[in-house]
Parts: sequence; C-alpha cells; structure tokens
Amino acid sequence: MTELLLRIEGLQVEYRGGTGTTAAVRGASLEVRRGETVALVGESGSGKSTLAHSVIGLLNGGVITGGAITFAGERIERVSPRVLQGIRGARIGLVPQDPGSSLNPVLRIGQQVGEVLRIHGRADRRTAGIEAVRILEQAGLDRAELRARQYPQDLSGGQRQRVLIGIALACGPELVIADEPTSALDVTVQRRILDHLAERTAESGTAVLLITHDLALAAERADRIAVMRNGEIVETGTAAQILADPQHEYTARLIAAAPSLEHERPPRRVREQPAPLLSATGLRKSFRIARDFTLTAVDDVSLEINRGETLAIVGESGSGKSTTARIIARLTAPDAGTVTFDGQDITALRGAGLRALRRRIQVVYQNPYVSMNPKLTIGRIVAEPLQAFGIGDRRTRRAAVAELLDQVALPTDYLDRRPAELSGGQRQRVAIARAIALRPELLVLDEPVSALDVSVQAQILELFEQLQAELDLAYLFISHDLAVVRRLADRVAVMRQGCVVETATTAALFDNPQHDYTRELLAAAPRATVPEPPIPLERTA
Repeated sequence: MTELLLRIEGLQVEYRGGTGTTAAVRGASLEVRRGETVALVGESGSGKSTLAHSVIGLLNGGVITGGAITFAGERIERVSPRVLQGIRGARIGLVPQDPGSSLNPVLRIGQQVGEVLRIHGRADRRTAGIEAVRILEQAGLDRAELRARQYPQDLSGGQRQRVLIGIALACGPELVIADEPTSALDVTVQRRILDHLAERTAESGTAVLLITHDLALAAERADRIAVMRNGEIVETGTAAQILADPQHEYTARLIAAAPSLEHERPPRRVREQPAPLLSATGLRKSFRIARDFTLTAVDDVSLEINRGETLAIVGESGSGKSTTARIIARLTAPDAGTVTFDGQDITALRGAGLRALRRRIQVVYQNPYVSMNPKLTIGRIVAEPLQAFGIGDRRTRRAAVAELLDQVALPTDYLDRRPAELSGGQRQRVAIARAIALRPELLVLDEPVSALDVSVQAQILELFEQLQAELDLAYLFISHDLAVVRRLADRVAVMRQGCVVETATTAALFDNPQHDYTRELLAAAPRATVPEPPIPLERTA
C-alpha cells in the first residue's frame, strides 16, 4: 500500500448567486495515493469538476462550507491564495478539458509553457524558452522548436492537449488533475494522449485524478473508480469491482447505459428499393489555408444512403467527415462530383429548388445551444421552420410544436422556456424536434451525442431509433464514438485524409475490418471490460 497523497473528507461546496444557494458537493470523501490513478465518474452536474477544482482553489464562485482537504499531510482547504499559488502548477498540475479556451490565443505556445516555469522559479527569462522546447519534445510534439513559435490556433486539438499536459507536468508535480482531457478527441488521438500522460506520470511517480463521464475510459485507465451523483460519492472500488459487481443502483444504471463495442444494432429488414435515396459520386473539396498551401478535405468520396437506413461516417478529426456531410446537405458546394437525391441531381440547385430541398434534408448539430437563439422560447425555436415555409397559422403551429415536443418526450410546458433553462439532453431533443418539423426524409446528424453523458446519450439514441421506425427517416451519422456507431448504424464508411478507405455493414466492419486504418481505430477505442481481480482493497458503497 503506497503512501496517501490526497485525502478529501466530508467536503461540502456551495455556489451562491442571485437565485439562491446551490449545493454542488455534499459531504464527499475521496483518497488518492502516490503513483495511483483514480477516476471520478458521473454525469454532468454531479459535482466531479467542483470537487477536483476545490483541491486547487479554482471554484470560480464556489465556497467550501465544510470538510477537509489534506495534501501531502497538510490541510489546504482554507490556506491563503498565496500558498495555493505555490501549490498550483508546482505540486498539483491541471489538464483542463478544452484546450481551445485554456490557451491564450495571442501568446505563442513557448511563452505559455515557459510562463509556469518562471512563476515557480524553475527558469528565468533567458532559459524559459529553451526549457519550453524541451517540455514540448517530452510532450510528444513534432518539430518542437517550430511549435514553440506557433499560436494555439495553429495546432490541432490533439497537439493543443499535449501542450496542456506539458504545462501540467512542467514542474514535476506530485498530483495531476485531468478534467475530461480527451472528451473532444477522436479515439486514436485520445489513446495517444492518454498513453503519453500515463508514460510521463509513471516515470515521475505522479498520481492522477482523472475526471470523466466515460466508464470504459475509466475502467481502462484507472486503478480505482469513484462514482459521483448529486454531489455525493456513492461508490468506490477497483475497475473490476465496479464493472462486475456494482453496489449502487446508479452505478448499475451508468454501466447499463454505456454503449459498447460488443453490442451492435439488431439486424433490421430494410425494404427493397429501386434506387438509393441519396447518392454521392466523386466528391472533392479543397480549402486554401495559406497563400501557398491548399488542403484537400474531401478527395473522390462516393456514398449511398437508402430510405430508412443509417449510414455512419467515422474517422479522425480532419478526415473529411463533416465536410462530406455539409456537401450532402448542400451547405457547402463541392469542387467536383455530384449529389443525387431521390433521383434528382441537387449538386447545383439554386433558389426555389434549393429552398424546397431544405424541407427534405435537415441537420442536427453537436452543440444544440449554439444553434439556437437564446432569446427565443422553445416554442418559437421549434416553430421556426414551419413559419419559414408558411405552414399553418400561429394557433395551428403552436399545436404542431406541442405534438413535436411530445414526439421527442418533452412536456408541453417547455414551450415557454428558453434554451438556458434546459439541460444538454433536453436541448438536443429540442434540436431534433425542430429538425423533424418539416417531415424530412434525411437527417444529417453531426456528432449529435458526443457532448452528452452516457445515460442522456442512451435516451437520445433510443429517440433516434424510435423516430426512424415511425417516420422512415434516413440518417447520415457523423461520429468518432465507435460504440455509439455500432449501436445505431446499419452501414459504416471509414474516412481518412479525405478518402473513404472502407465501407461495410456494421457487423462486417466491426467483426472483420479489411483496412489497416479501420483496425487501428477499433484497437484504439476504450473497452469497459472487467480486468483480472486485483489484490482486494477497502471498498465503499
């Protein structure tokens, strides 16, 4: 048994605002030992990040009202900001979730890495730049000297996340808090990032507190798992204990809701059709990135989608998935190739013809909040397409919207609410209701569940299946989550560097992948498998 590094006992945290007081953490207790990885799992709003940020005093309006936090034998929950500043970065590192908002867009990467060294006296102005390049090399970035001179927006998501890991580990901390560090990354990039984090922490004996809503990821990466709900830790145990024998009903629900690579969509009878609903042939699309550089995002892509069928497109960020989807939805014009919908060439449609097509092809985006006007009520948001096409009057439209909300399992009293008053899953239901308002034949689903917790994700996937059965909808489903794809898709197309490298039925692709890249994707996906039973540890439930 290794030495105890972090002990949280009976922690209570509240947020106080104009609308009253909200208890975010309610008597939570947790331990992390040196060199150990502990995963804290739970849904959004369960208090995971609040508990973790309490350790380093980054509550952003929250107040610790009870309990104790002991780090390396010292109480730190009520120390001065100056003492905390000496701990943050030097002894406890933080890898935040979103590198896009965590890095300063107007400072070069090298400056931001060197800053933490200078703050903690590990380098001066002259040596900080040299050390920053060394840290970027350790973080696995190619051409580290070049990356140090670049700005965050010049790097990919995976590269930015490596920069944050480099910053978190720059001073050799005893504990790293990784707050959803890979939730926005594709499976191959996710595996490389987590492998790198594991290698670096193993070298230094650093402990890791991993915050995640992905049970498969937690099971694969953590020595122990703590499950959090409504501000309380309801269960703690090894990965084997949690997955094989959950003691709390909430843990059992999380496990049941998590999609699995082993659980595929039951075979469905898709009626015979004389021709596909949509056919894309030889699509090409390039973007000029700089004066002397053009990026080919889509390169000779051909796809078919039948009525009532789900075709999924998978691949890493930058593989061309979303650009292909935008071309099919006629939101982006291709440089070459044709798109045929219900027997009509729609590649060059303009004016009234393109407007009529909008009724038949609709899009559901990854983040419904940014695709909704926050000033409008839910009723007006869902009614927008009906109003735009002159369908019904105010009274009949309101009745139609109420019926649409019922179809997506939202109560009618949501009609007068606004997006900010809804959860992420509820907002996605509203986005789906708006998308089906015009009774389209094809829905383009661009990462529609990637930002949702597993239980909410399961509800939305069930909704997609139900609507498809009721309305005979066809789906073009863009995703980097292979377990979700296996559950929802009938066929899968794998894209890499703008090309489709393999297309097959879901069962054939997952059970017998033909392309090396497809095999690499499948191998990289985390699996919630039960490992060999470890030495028994104390368990709470």
